[in-house]
Amino acid sequence: MLNDTFKIFKSGTDIRGIASVGVPDEPVNLTDDILCAMADGFILWAVEACAKPATQLTVSVGRDCRISGEHIADIVIRRLARAGVKVYDCGLSSTPSMFMTTVDLGCDAAVQITASHHPFNRNGLKFFTRGGGLDGEDIEAILQYAQDGDKPEALPGGTVSPVNYMDNYSAHLRDIICREVNAEDYDHPLKNFHIVVDAGNGAGGFYASRVLEPLGADTSGSRYLDPDGMFPNHVPNPENEQAMQSICEAVLENHADLGVIFDTDVDRGGAVDRFGKEINRNRLVALASCLALEKNPGGTIVTDSITSTGLNEFIEQYLGGKHYRYRRGYKNVINKAIELKARGISAPLAIETSGHAAMEENYYLDDGAYLCTKIIIKAAQLRHKGESLESLLAELKEPVEAQEIRIKITDKDFKTAGQRVIDELEAYAERQSDWHIAPDNREGIRVSFDKDGGDGWFLLRLSVHDPILPLNIESDSRGGVELIRDKVMTFLKTQSGIVV
Repeated sequence: MLNDTFKIFKSGTDIRGIASVGVPDEPVNLTDDILCAMADGFILWAVEACAKPATQLTVSVGRDCRISGEHIADIVIRRLARAGVKVYDCGLSSTPSMFMTTVDLGCDAAVQITASHHPFNRNGLKFFTRGGGLDGEDIEAILQYAQDGDKPEALPGGTVSPVNYMDNYSAHLRDIICREVNAEDYDHPLKNFHIVVDAGNGAGGFYASRVLEPLGADTSGSRYLDPDGMFPNHVPNPENEQAMQSICEAVLENHADLGVIFDTDVDRGGAVDRFGKEINRNRLVALASCLALEKNPGGTIVTDSITSTGLNEFIEQYLGGKHYRYRRGYKNVINKAIELKARGISAPLAIETSGHAAMEENYYLDDGAYLCTKIIIKAAQLRHKGESLESLLAELKEPVEAQEIRIKITDKDFKTAGQRVIDELEAYAERQSDWHIAPDNREGIRVSFDKDGGDGWFLLRLSVHDPILPLNIESDSRGGVELIRDKVMTFLKTQSGIVV
């Protein structure tokens, strides 16, 4: 069992910690010794998972642009080589590209040094095999090896080779665009198409210079393409309000046809239409569903739990698909889609409202650049027919009001305390004649209300990682959120162990 020292490094299906000084009261805990132990733990895990001795393993290592990335990558590479592993040093890379090295380069595993959209002082380790990203129990096993001080034997024969795989990955995306747009000028399908990119100074700047521009796109007006691990302009996160405002402004100021935005390591993306309107959260899920169901009619779209009622109607009534709401956590929705597929159920898309989108056609890999590529392809196809991208979302009913409240759990055993509150709220809801508990809910408790009771719904769930109970509320009427919130808060104020 993990002790308190190592337990804090487990962040769902990643390892994360504090890697750099510079933030008050946040001392570095990803020390060199800890990182060496984690790298050794990964080698031991990979030997077992791949059923190969270390001397027969090939592992790629990449990083995003964080200020600690190069140092951490160097430690990981040295520990791998010490154990006799063949290492490909991929340098600055997107997280999805590192998975693709297991496909294109035949790597047994890949390591990406990243902490996604978190502040500059954070960093971590993300792992892949040809089967996809690791699950939570795999991370626990790696950390257990590290905690116990288990090390692979030092063996000769380890090699380190620099590989610029991002060139291959960029060419792969360009090939997809050329093939699917199939323009008269085949090699320049985006000619006269103005697309602005906001990379937030993360690893996504390549998309403008190495994917769009060679295909003829005008990317003038793009923002923050140069990697800068201090992220001086805005948080590289499509969920961040300032980040989305930045790409919306870029579209409007440059009269662009489309805008795209990525998080730091490019496993998430978002878009903005020509009118500067966000294609994000429910709108992004809706658009991705359109794309996924084109070739998979009647397929099941797996989403996280906080998607709107209007999105459910859009998928099931307008697109003719099926909507499977599941738990928050991108790996949760991906694993559920893979499970459904194994049961013979078509599941072409697993997507979180955060922007993690994994398509069956792309190895169920959550890849922001791939999603934006598919959006750009559809925009180019529609323009050829004199139609526009935003027309695809014309039937999406969006809530009039929405709010998220994050309720702090004060008990040390926050998961038990949070689940108790949810269970008691469910029992309370069952006694209320005008509270309608969702029959298909798979996380927390979701309750809807008729028009006179708030004309909307709420979802109370336990945060994936933090001592928080997020309360999401949406309403189709003005004043509805307040009405629903008051109903829920009346109950929550009776509960101990939380701060309301």
